[in-house]
Amino acid sequence: MNVLVIGGGGREHTIAWKLLQSPKVKKVYCAPGNGGIAGIAQNVPIDVHDFAALAQFAKDEGIDLTVVGPEDPLLGGIVDFFQERNLPIFGPNGKAALIEGSKSFAKSLMKRYNIPTSAYESFLDYESAIAYVREQGAPIVVKADGLAAGKGVVVAETLAEAEEALRHIMQDHAFGEAGARVVIEECMRGEELSLLSFVDGETVKPMITSQDHKRIFNDDLGPNTGGMGTYAPVPQMSDKLVDEIVETIVKPMAKGMANDGIPFKGILYTGLMITEEGPKVVEFNARFGDPETQVILPLLETDLLDIFVATVNGELDAVDVTWKKGSAVCVVMAAPGYPGEYPKGQLIHGLEQQREGVTVFHAGTKQTEEGIVTSGGRVLGVVGLGENLEKAREAAYESVQAIRFEGAQYRTDIAAKAMKHQQ
Repeated sequence: MNVLVIGGGGREHTIAWKLLQSPKVKKVYCAPGNGGIAGIAQNVPIDVHDFAALAQFAKDEGIDLTVVGPEDPLLGGIVDFFQERNLPIFGPNGKAALIEGSKSFAKSLMKRYNIPTSAYESFLDYESAIAYVREQGAPIVVKADGLAAGKGVVVAETLAEAEEALRHIMQDHAFGEAGARVVIEECMRGEELSLLSFVDGETVKPMITSQDHKRIFNDDLGPNTGGMGTYAPVPQMSDKLVDEIVETIVKPMAKGMANDGIPFKGILYTGLMITEEGPKVVEFNARFGDPETQVILPLLETDLLDIFVATVNGELDAVDVTWKKGSAVCVVMAAPGYPGEYPKGQLIHGLEQQREGVTVFHAGTKQTEEGIVTSGGRVLGVVGLGENLEKAREAAYESVQAIRFEGAQYRTDIAAKAMKHQQ
């Protein structure tokens, strides 16, 4: 089969890499791809929002399956566009993708289906939002309603921080239309967890657990980012807890959406807070997480293509999704200045010096005549595998130290806390 992967980040590099392990995959194309993807697949210079050109390419090249990585084209209706032209595509349609595209829409679904989440209110005007925040007090969470590349969420510890977040989102229009509406939530305390699931309407096949590190600096300090590192599976989360999450959260969401005539087909990402009252939903996403994908897919035993095809055809219940033993740790290497302004075009050294058990997934890179250069905020995801977290972490950090580009920044505490639970 010929497969087209849409996107150009670390998630798409990982998806392409995993698909190429399938004996059924003949060739993988990636639009637009990046410097690392170019080494394993064929990059196609088509923008992720140019649905007509992507569909034409799929027709011309005899693409048997298109896989959508990022959230923007999903929310823009790329799946509907392809389906109208009888082109097989993996991912939720535009209506179902609203579960990520609108936090207030997702909250209303959770309320209707009795899915545990934080108390919330949504606002369209700044004055009402400020009045509500002052009435509730801090700590409190302020979120831009729409897509904001993982940066539209502020956990305000003080009233001043909450008011500043509202000004930033609603008056300064920091996230454009995504911040026209805000969702204000109670601040949940506990440990965060990501549980991704393959969903074909009503059948749910959960993946292994993973945990992201969102803040830019060690000890979860500094501003939020798209993710500075991950590990999987999460040793402190029991199988019993995962079963509870699947039965009380993921399955009711899938079933509710199907009953409402908006069946979800694709990857349902459930971001959770494990509170004293039990697991509660922080957010839903409509696609693979980044960088969660980088630690989950290397541990997948089942052929990823088989899972994708079964999901598209509504036959996921017939697939046995199995996982390898061991652990994976991903350390993200970012450009200096990220998540703010950052330079591009810096030459990356040491990519060829990788030890066994390590894979480097490219996020923001570009191939030039001089070599691979930086082209984004998050540049690389260095993934180590091992029989346990300690070994996986050791492998990842050893390789990180062999890679150099000017001003590279990364956290040194990815999976550090979790290792105590595995000892």
